[in-house]
Amino acid sequence: MAVVVLATVFSAAGYGMGFGPAAKGRQDHLTWEFAHIADFDGRLTDVAVLAADDVWAAGFDKSGAADPQLLHYDGKQWKHEPLPDVLAPTDNPPVIDEIGEGVLWMHPPTDPAGTGANRWAQWDGTHWSTVPNPPPGKVRLLDAADPDDIWALTDERTALHWDGTRWTTTRLPYRTSDLTVAGPDDVWAVGVRSTGPGTRLSDGGQYVQPASMHWDGTSWKPVKTPQVRFADPVPPEAGASLSQVFALDSGEVRAYGLNSFNQGEGGPEPAEEPIRLRWNGSKWVDQKPAPGGCALRTPVSQDDKGLFLDHNWYLDDDGLCGKIKRRRLPLSTGAGRDSRQSLWLAEIHRIPGTDEWLGAGVVEVSQSGNPFTAPVVVRLKRGG
Repeated sequence: MAVVVLATVFSAAGYGMGFGPAAKGRQDHLTWEFAHIADFDGRLTDVAVLAADDVWAAGFDKSGAADPQLLHYDGKQWKHEPLPDVLAPTDNPPVIDEIGEGVLWMHPPTDPAGTGANRWAQWDGTHWSTVPNPPPGKVRLLDAADPDDIWALTDERTALHWDGTRWTTTRLPYRTSDLTVAGPDDVWAVGVRSTGPGTRLSDGGQYVQPASMHWDGTSWKPVKTPQVRFADPVPPEAGASLSQVFALDSGEVRAYGLNSFNQGEGGPEPAEEPIRLRWNGSKWVDQKPAPGGCALRTPVSQDDKGLFLDHNWYLDDDGLCGKIKRRRLPLSTGAGRDSRQSLWLAEIHRIPGTDEWLGAGVVEVSQSGNPFTAPVVVRLKRGG
């Protein structure tokens, strides 16, 4: 699971903007409403949903030096739960990954002892137990097609694959920042390369280039990726990379990145250039630009009607773009009527078998006298 932050800012006067006039009547209004406001000052960093009555959220209480929090919803109420005994000790919020239908894995964000002998916990809907064969070393991110087809990144050039029996270590062709499982024997990774075409300037300087790789069931193979370059004179320490890869339900794969440079070093300072690519089945091509505020947003999840984008935007299948509305905290939380409130969602997930979505994160309240943060779970409401 790759953690992606979605942000939205409340106005002092109301819930903020919703879908524009062009969207009205053609797509549902979307609103994040509060499903739970936690009773500590901190934030939620992860959420996993096995069923409408089996939801887990992890976070931390910032009032303590190290105080990870675990919450569970059983269909009736939210309760604080202790971290599973089988989990390795951690001072940080654990990471929760959905491993196929009906199974969760929970693990510390790092290997606390530095031994590579990680202790992970597994939830089967009834109790926590030890994951018999967790991936070794520090796992940067994990993506699973099912419990017998799991991929994990451990460092920039190393991926691990679980086939239901054992972990196999594979070497990636280039430095990698993200990975996604598009289907059986169809895995994509993206990052950056520092050798090959386009990586050397005439003055001897280096210009790193976007890179992509594909696993075909046998090995990782480099995939030709469009080169990117600022026009002369090239700004200082320029370089381009891909930071995210996303597989749509249709099977189409998209990649996102940035062509940037070291700003403030003198010389020309052009605008940074976003990189938006899609795989057409045989090569990477430029994506068609999305309209309005969705133009530079990247996808974090997909439902039956469109794409959820970062910073809390939504792009429907008809090409209509809008920002998801959101509620303000009730006054009983201590949030003033004129306070400025920012909602940051670390994760969103569909409730299996439904068209309902839950998200977890924090509302940051800026106000004179008593600023605070409220960890929240939100539920997506569709319609007026």
